[in-house]
Amino acid sequence: MTALLRYQSGLLLRSQRWLAPLLLYAAFIGVGVQAGEPVLGALGFSAAALLPVSAWTVRICLTQEPPAARGVVAAAAGRGRAHLAALLTGAAWPVLVGTVAVLAVTAIADRRGVTVPAAVSAGLLAASACALTGAVVGALASRPFVRAPGWSLAALVLGSLLALVTTGSPAKYAMTALVTGARTTTADPPWLACAGALLLAAATAALASRATARLE
Repeated sequence: MTALLRYQSGLLLRSQRWLAPLLLYAAFIGVGVQAGEPVLGALGFSAAALLPVSAWTVRICLTQEPPAARGVVAAAAGRGRAHLAALLTGAAWPVLVGTVAVLAVTAIADRRGVTVPAAVSAGLLAASACALTGAVVGALASRPFVRAPGWSLAALVLGSLLALVTTGSPAKYAMTALVTGARTTTADPPWLACAGALLLAAATAALASRATARLE
């Protein structure tokens, strides 16, 4: 699996297709986060903005291989494992970007009433919850579930929106916890949201890998 992850990461970096979602996230942060605003609210916004970026990155990783190359990798490692490696790569990079964003936002925001460790831990958990939820959206909006590019893009946008506003979504729960904490200056790390997103992502990855092995 390590070799597959290196292969998928190399493809993503060399293709420079990661640049568009990264610039989108930077634009979200630049417009939506201002220096001196309450740290928990800023962290909640930065985590929420990570969801569509993660969904987009996962879709990029699932569609970046030419059919011939995908066939060779599938023959060598198995279709399910190859698909899982692409999913993991697409989910890992947004988590890394989100971690950097959490540290940057914590540094410039108003931390009055909130300690740095509390803000960072809450921000990291919320960012992970949103990134993993976005990965679920990206996985379900891509092959083997949705093959047509147009329908895939529509499903990606609609799924990202629903994941942010639907009650019960780990991303919405994490974002709401931080926004509420900004009003009370109480950092309550969204452990349950992160755990729920992790379980949901694991179940989706297993389903997608199995479907790929059977349908492609």
